[in-house]
Amino acid sequence: MKNDKYLNESDFEKVNVFGKGEPNTNFAQYFIGESFLNPLGVPDDYPIGAFNVTFEPGCRNNWHIHKAKSGGGQLLICTAGSGWYQEEGKDARSLNPGDVVAIPANVKHWHGAKEDSWFSHVAIEVPGEETENIWLEEVSDDDYKNL
Repeated sequence: MKNDKYLNESDFEKVNVFGKGEPNTNFAQYFIGESFLNPLGVPDDYPIGAFNVTFEPGCRNNWHIHKAKSGGGQLLICTAGSGWYQEEGKDARSLNPGDVVAIPANVKHWHGAKEDSWFSHVAIEVPGEETENIWLEEVSDDDYKNL
């Protein structure tokens, strides 16, 4: 069985096909732990943003909503390591390379790495009308550790 968990950063980087990128300083206030962002070469005038987001072990983003009047949402394509995705009111879902998560607009959720693994996913912003990201409260340490 293939190992999808990586505590060692250099071992993880060997399988992180899109690369870690730079520290995610613009959004650091919405994350617990360190995350990194690598834009995937989508031209500025193209309506779809695509980014490889890398989370160190234990890192996760706050609860948030991809708000849209119509369309919108986000698509996650898991590429390396092991992580979590959770929608409000539902059980958390384990994520591994090859998993895809279609996040509808206006759904409260969070995602990030497991405690014992680096994790990367490609995040694709779905175009829509009157879209914006609404950042909310942190995922508590107690809730995270109970997964």
